[in-house]
Amino acid sequence: MKYCPQYKVKSLSNLFWSKLKPFPPRRSTSHYQSPALAAMALRSFFNVLKSGRNPSRINAFLMRSFSAYGRFVKKDLFSRIIPIGDPNQSVAPVLDKWVEEGNKVKGLDLKSIIRDLRSRRRYTHALQVSEWMSSKTEGFLTPADHALKLDLIGKVQGVDVAENYFNSLRDQDRVEKTYGALLNCFVRDCAADKSLSLLQKMKEMGYASTALTYNCEMCLYANIGQLEKVPDVLSEMKEANISPDNFSYRICLNSYGARSDLDNMEDLLKEMEHLQHVSVDWSTYAVVANHFIKAGIKEKALIYLRKCEENVQRDSPGYNHLISLYAGLGNCKEVKRLWALRKANRKRQSNKDYITVLGSIVKLGEIEEAEKLLREWEASCEFYDFRVPNTLLIGYCQKGWPEKAEQMLRDIVKQGKTAIPNSWSIVAAGYVDKDNMEKAFECMKEALALQSQSKAWQPKTRVVSIILNWVKVNRANEVESFLSSLNTVPRFDQKTIDLWEMVSADGSNEDIMQEKNL
Repeated sequence: MKYCPQYKVKSLSNLFWSKLKPFPPRRSTSHYQSPALAAMALRSFFNVLKSGRNPSRINAFLMRSFSAYGRFVKKDLFSRIIPIGDPNQSVAPVLDKWVEEGNKVKGLDLKSIIRDLRSRRRYTHALQVSEWMSSKTEGFLTPADHALKLDLIGKVQGVDVAENYFNSLRDQDRVEKTYGALLNCFVRDCAADKSLSLLQKMKEMGYASTALTYNCEMCLYANIGQLEKVPDVLSEMKEANISPDNFSYRICLNSYGARSDLDNMEDLLKEMEHLQHVSVDWSTYAVVANHFIKAGIKEKALIYLRKCEENVQRDSPGYNHLISLYAGLGNCKEVKRLWALRKANRKRQSNKDYITVLGSIVKLGEIEEAEKLLREWEASCEFYDFRVPNTLLIGYCQKGWPEKAEQMLRDIVKQGKTAIPNSWSIVAAGYVDKDNMEKAFECMKEALALQSQSKAWQPKTRVVSIILNWVKVNRANEVESFLSSLNTVPRFDQKTIDLWEMVSADGSNEDIMQEKNL
């Protein structure tokens, strides 16, 4: 399988839990060393002996166990940090306690933790670890450390705070890496003037010596909708004797495709195919195929889909992309063939794999096949991820069967599983589309009752607005409690709630709602 940090994290997590669950958690003392680990390994070894497994499997099990425990010891500090999922809960006390217990903290370990948290998109906690490290090792941070911290500040606290941090750095720390990190913050924020000004300064200082800087410039033009300027940046790179990398070419390919300039897109792909330092992998062909699918040019799309498949490895996420792309072509036969091929190449399919294939099958209208796939997943899944059945709930509602979706969801709940708010929200939207507002209101209340379990969930403003209009007319005594429930949803569209709270009891402000189409 091609290396991907996200997949690596998942595989390590699964291994950690499968090997460590039978034993009590490691006690955080400096005396807990290899003898205890050896005792645990011996106990597991004797348990395996009792099970009657053959010697080769016993040896493999023992090696896996020692390997898992080795990683556990190495990442013990991380194992204390990772369970803190709430970004509002600081990890600094965990770090302080670790030191108070007499444990040493190495800079390399902290940097590894920061990068791991960042790869999991836990930017707030990553920044907290970075700031803790800065407070303990002031004056010993490298420009790379400052660049990483600057990037995290931009993600968590905003571009203005990131710019202030950059301006506070010593002259010797303002190097190409830190300038590049600030540029990335500006580009991510679509701050065109600041980005272009900083880019010009970097070029004058000789800090535009790699493809990364020019890639940022291309991303900027793509983000602000000036796609026609992307190829010019690629040409500028070549003139400056800076070799474009895979990402450079892919941004440019996308810019041509988004502008429906498919001839130049193909010419650029052919150029890539003749370059030794550029790897034209399955994802590149998938990008090109996708643009031909969007353009409705089926024959060309099929050519590049076949090239994409030729470059997909046995255990590659490329299968999921291919399945989605063939679904976009309306080719159910190829979707089923690729799913069978993926299952043949890998014994166990992930929840993400099932989400992809179920979504594709539902998109193609094969509801019975989707029901069969869901039963297959339920029989084999280790963790009941509601995003998987949600794909079928969406399919039912798109068919105009919200009643069937609701019954399926209630059956799942009866099995002792706790639904996520989005599941009930999907059903509520289905009832809204059928103009069954009483059921829509009931399902939305179910969703709001569960929102504390999924703080990232956001109900659709359109659906909520329609339900609110109905509640005001038909359930006036419940308007206030419903608005209170909506107020508990983090980052929900406050404008909708504020406008509704402006509507007086006699309806004198009704025109405000009508003007806003709420």
